[in-house]
Amino acid sequence: MKALILVGGYGTRLRPLTLSRPKPLVEFGNKPMLLHQVEALAKVGVKEIVLAVSYRAEMLEKEMKEQEDRLNIRITMSHEKEPLGTAGPLALAKEILTADSEPFFVLNSDISCDFPFQDMVDFHKNHGKEGTIVVTRVEEPSKYGVVVYSPETGRINSFVEKPQEFVSNKINAGMYIFSPSILNRIELTPTSIEKEVFPYMASDGELYAMELQGFWMDVGQPKDFLTGMCMYLNFLRQKSPDKLHSGKDIVGNVLVDPSAKIGNNCRIGPNVTIGPDVTIEDGVCIKRCTILKGATIKSHSWLESCIIGWTSTVGQWARMENVTVLGEDVIVKDELYINGGRILPHKSIGASVPEPQIIM
Repeated sequence: MKALILVGGYGTRLRPLTLSRPKPLVEFGNKPMLLHQVEALAKVGVKEIVLAVSYRAEMLEKEMKEQEDRLNIRITMSHEKEPLGTAGPLALAKEILTADSEPFFVLNSDISCDFPFQDMVDFHKNHGKEGTIVVTRVEEPSKYGVVVYSPETGRINSFVEKPQEFVSNKINAGMYIFSPSILNRIELTPTSIEKEVFPYMASDGELYAMELQGFWMDVGQPKDFLTGMCMYLNFLRQKSPDKLHSGKDIVGNVLVDPSAKIGNNCRIGPNVTIGPDVTIEDGVCIKRCTILKGATIKSHSWLESCIIGWTSTVGQWARMENVTVLGEDVIVKDELYINGGRILPHKSIGASVPEPQIIM
């Protein structure tokens, strides 16, 4: 089987992290976002993965070459000369996707869940039509485009954008499986699969919805990245508790790379991910944060709801909260307060940031 992963965007919502590397390579749960999907695809027997790229392709290519041998799969890059939306990339990769009559997966690259790839294959083959969309339940459907379908059969009737009255609480989860015949519907131009392809498939009776069990999050912006991390760590607690860290300074679900160093009298957790080569000095309190590779958190600092970029340094007695994001190689001086700051790479911060803002 084959899969196409849409990794073409600029990742603007996840800046300043994506100023240093493409969003699919930003570590989520101590592993590049994209790798969670690639490993899950390899596990169900996918042998060829196409990455639809338009931005910073060389970095992705290098990283994925290393994974090819390890996972025994082929990963190819499909380069867009211009952004082709969510359907155009399928037309661009048509030769690969139609090399046989097997159905293929299409995925958005910035979602986190317990990927149900085998269930998708079984469900798709069972109804025998052209396409399957995975849907997930949300609390506030009015913020999304919702999918209206028959709960008995899964057949999709329609899509409603941001409904003001309740019609459904199921939304498109960004994971699909298609029969190759879908490519007859798509031309090689910038096209939205959600708006310009799915409604016609639904009216032809060719599109079905499979409901996702378990957690789901679009982790493409900092606030949701942190929420998704909490869900992912909770999922690890249920499925692979041995991967989580424990100890006298650890509270709740905490993931720590073995190479990280944690000082004395700290309080780490709940919901913290600490990457490789991170140094945390004595007396530090961290909750609901991701600390990326090579960062240093100096003594007695206090962090909540932050993402600390690669090789950044947080000074002594600093306090940071409210979805503060440090880009790569940022220095925050001692005893400062940062409230919801987005700080671009290679900056040194010498004054407090009491109101949420972007620091250029």
